[in-house]
Amino acid sequence: MLTKKIEAISPEEIDALLTPAYGRRSMTQPVPKYRLADHEMAPDSAYDIVHDELMLDGNARLNMATFVTTWMEPQATKLMAEAFDKNLIDKDEYPQTAAIEARCVNIVSNLFHAPDEGVGASAIGSSEAVMLAGMALKWRWRARRRAQGRPTERPNLILGANVQVVWEKFCRYWEVEPKYIPMEEGRYVITPDEVLARTDENTIGVVAILGTTFTGEFEPIEAIHEALVRQNAESGWEIPLHIDAASGGFVAPFLHPELTWDFRLPLVKSINVSGHKYGLVYPGVGWVVWRSHEDLPEELIFHVNYLGGDMPTFTLNFSRPGNQVVGQYYNFLRLGRAGYTDIMETLRDTAMALARGIAELGPFELISDGSAIPVFAFKLKPEITRYSVFDVSERLRQHGWQVPAYTMPEHAEQVAVLRIVVREGFSSDMAGMLLDDIGQVVEHFEGLRLHEPAPPAPQFAH
Repeated sequence: MLTKKIEAISPEEIDALLTPAYGRRSMTQPVPKYRLADHEMAPDSAYDIVHDELMLDGNARLNMATFVTTWMEPQATKLMAEAFDKNLIDKDEYPQTAAIEARCVNIVSNLFHAPDEGVGASAIGSSEAVMLAGMALKWRWRARRRAQGRPTERPNLILGANVQVVWEKFCRYWEVEPKYIPMEEGRYVITPDEVLARTDENTIGVVAILGTTFTGEFEPIEAIHEALVRQNAESGWEIPLHIDAASGGFVAPFLHPELTWDFRLPLVKSINVSGHKYGLVYPGVGWVVWRSHEDLPEELIFHVNYLGGDMPTFTLNFSRPGNQVVGQYYNFLRLGRAGYTDIMETLRDTAMALARGIAELGPFELISDGSAIPVFAFKLKPEITRYSVFDVSERLRQHGWQVPAYTMPEHAEQVAVLRIVVREGFSSDMAGMLLDDIGQVVEHFEGLRLHEPAPPAPQFAH
């Protein structure tokens, strides 16, 4: 019997069982990369090959460029793995996942002070959420114009040159004219006067950012709102506000609860936020919520029944796993207001201490300090001409850090900066190590003697 069992094992299986991992035939022969191989391989071999290739990627935890979450608690990771196979769109087959999604929409709406029950949807990220919000703005504007018997051929949208590229995509894909407000040196946000100078009867909305990608700053949303209220009253227009809170939506309610930027302002009709940024979920999940049902045109909602039951849906994507929504709900349950507040305060304190430490090195000048959201940008002082921020960024890669260097938007392109995003999983100890490495980079370019005393280390919050 034993002999028969051994004879039934294939040569490939014997190879996998008896040969050291990197002595297997599949590990010593070329593997096709751009076509299917003729034969299968052992699962461990396939895993090792892919695993080893991925080692060539950068370390996500040391990536100071990304806003996207790179660490979650193991319980959250376990829950998300258990939900990989659940198709979020199939609400009849997975009703509890659908109920969790609806709860999350209500939690986000409540967090942003919506006057009605939650009206919104989950999305792959803020990019999809932005598309959905932009469509609603265009559809509502077009309906108003048709009711007035006026033309609908030339819609426009007011936004800053500092917006994320998805807004440019929206305008191009949905045939909306973007009216960009240029930046200038020392001003990297839009202002009420700049907004009003560009609005007209064809304006479908104004986009204001809560936490800009370039510097992490909040735009003056309440002041823009008040200016639009006055203009609408004088002109008879009904220009609304959309808030791009991709980066700041899960920060401001906990660090700046007194800041008025959300549905407390009547002209704010929709808000997008990234769950996979400071919502603390692995990519990709975003949320878009509307002030009320009337702000989301019914004709944009589709009803399908071929997966069983009636399913209203407003998405650009269709099938996708429910695990990110599950991860978001875990965080809401696990953390509550107190937990999110503790995390955001720690991240802010770490960001501000790191920013101060970088400023104290000497060559750098802060553009923002991490007090709005845990993100800050800095540049070299004008007198530093022997090296650039791009040289600093490249040198930091030799230490394993990815710190992006880039030029500011239109009309401020002469300003080149570095930016650091402090996320959950980035400890005060890691901040100290990054500061030390930036100091070594400065020493390298400045030609300082290594035995000269280093600047005093900042005190990081614990």
